Amino acid sequence: MTAAPRPFARGWLLASCIPALLVLGVVATAPPASPDPRPSGPATASPTDPGLSQALGQALGQGLAAEQDGYRLDTGTTELPAGRPNAFRFRVIGPNGAPVTGFTAHQARTMHFYAIRTDLTGYQHLHPEMAPDGTWTAELADLAPGTWRLYASFVPADARRGQELVLSRTVTVPGRAATVPLPAPAGSATVDGYTVALRAEPMAGAHQLTATVTRDGSPVTDLQPYLDSYAHLSAFHQGDQSLAHLHPTGTVDGDHGGPTLTFLALLGEPGDWRVFLQFQTDGRVHTAELTLHVD
Repeated sequence: MTAAPRPFARGWLLASCIPALLVLGVVATAPPASPDPRPSGPATASPTDPGLSQALGQALGQGLAAEQDGYRLDTGTTELPAGRPNAFRFRVIGPNGAPVTGFTAHQARTMHFYAIRTDLTGYQHLHPEMAPDGTWTAELADLAPGTWRLYASFVPADARRGQELVLSRTVTVPGRAATVPLPAPAGSATVDGYTVALRAEPMAGAHQLTATVTRDGSPVTDLQPYLDSYAHLSAFHQGDQSLAHLHPTGTVDGDHGGPTLTFLALLGEPGDWRVFLQFQTDGRVHTAELTLHVD
């Protein structure tokens, strides 16, 4: 039986992907997971590092605004039908009032798109295609009735210092919404026969989160690169749906990732977070889901 995870103390903001690691957000929890191809030494970033300071500045929006720094997410609709796939179209409007058509690839893609319902179910992580006029199309799977928040994560080609923006809007899916209670916090989860165990190790000015991947009790060492890394972690805060996403520290060396992946996280927002840790083996992406708690 896995021991209940130790909650994190509040007061930190979760960052993710400083070029290769820290990037937006607020995630929280004691058993959060972070990947790193192979066990590596403790990360050395601290809140005074320039790269980390920039990441924290990006984190202030928490992905809950439809507009930031003059860029606006234009969705054109506030309602989507239930029970069938949806080709959801949107544009990013720039400071000059025109659709943005120039984007810089980050984490191997020019656009990352997330969808999740208010009860933190139905998670989708997509990579839409853009038409020449700047219209993006995200092929959403079936959506259950309820309110959904849709996030667009991107780096405009003319952004200062390659700053990533995360904008979002909500849409309604008509019908009788059956709310699913958030699962209790846990230190491990099993998906497709793989077990992912998460734990946190305090560090100066940060926390090191480790995810260990096993299968049938044996360490997994054949993780494949996924989005230029060995894992992708998304976390959503219960209540306001603040988003944070992380990638492991360390370098990628072919299909040799695991069993331990390491993230560097600065933690904040108290409460429960729903975490989705994605990794790839044999050309298939697996998504482990856990609830993490922050005091």
